[in-house]
Amino acid sequence: MPFQDRRQTLLLVDDEPANLHVLKHILQDDYRLLFARDGERALQLAAAEQPQLILLDVMMPGTTGHEVCTRLKADPLTDSIPVIFVTALSNVEDEALGFELGAVDYISKPVSAPIVRARVRTHLSLVRAETLRQTRLYIVQALGMASEYKDNETGLHIIRMSHFSRVIALEAGFSAEEAEELLHAAPMHDVGKIGIPDAILQKPGKLDAEEWAVMQQHPEIGARLIGEHEASMLQMARRIALSHHEKWDGSGYPSGLKGTDIPIEGRIVAIADVFDALTSQRPYKPAWSIDDAVNLIREQSGKHFDPDLVTCFLNRLDEIVAIRERWAE
Repeated sequence: MPFQDRRQTLLLVDDEPANLHVLKHILQDDYRLLFARDGERALQLAAAEQPQLILLDVMMPGTTGHEVCTRLKADPLTDSIPVIFVTALSNVEDEALGFELGAVDYISKPVSAPIVRARVRTHLSLVRAETLRQTRLYIVQALGMASEYKDNETGLHIIRMSHFSRVIALEAGFSAEEAEELLHAAPMHDVGKIGIPDAILQKPGKLDAEEWAVMQQHPEIGARLIGEHEASMLQMARRIALSHHEKWDGSGYPSGLKGTDIPIEGRIVAIADVFDALTSQRPYKPAWSIDDAVNLIREQSGKHFDPDLVTCFLNRLDEIVAIRERWAE
């Protein structure tokens, strides 16, 4: 089997062969290198080879570096590839334009080998961090969907309730970053159902007392499955799994928490989860109307649900209904 170069790939773009030779000398020992001497060739290689990073000259005949960057960022195949401009244009206005077009950095010519190596390492480390973050999110979402399929739900349920949760959180004062973290943590809310026997989980009729006691174990099973981690999103997912069946008046499970003793993420997901469950058709029930579901949530304000968060839900109801329609089954 021929040797496969597993090093990270860089695309170097410059119309001057001497400049490409300098960059090659600096980077060839650590990276797999691709070369282009004009903008159109650079665009072709970027789409075909998907390099981890592009070092791009600005002042090229024909398609300029600025035009290349603009087209890279407009194409879904290449929009996530970081671009570093390598150019003799070094005034503030030129740098500002480069960043405005989507570049992540600027290296001035003549280049310094230590600076080139350091900038490349820095931006590749950011690419790796983003890849790990995306991989973690895909795993979290897959586990969430696995629990829903086991419970005769659909993957669309976790998409809808997660987006509902984000909207409610923003209305409740979460920052955009915190609300985004909730969006990604919420799919894990029922992951503990993986540990509940199918005979109980998929029973068409009402559960008896013994079966209900088993069903009530799924929040704690979910918390154990998620585990304890340093990552804040997984910490949030664990809190949600453990607390989304608690009730404002203390009558919920598994711990009978009351009021603000229930983590706010669990209180938010409780509303989002119930609203989507009520308005969705399932083998054991027809879908409720939006009005009927909203009336129940209003009626349960101060009982099942945090009254302040019910107000947040109602304030953003139009947006929540629009999400429901976008991800309809």
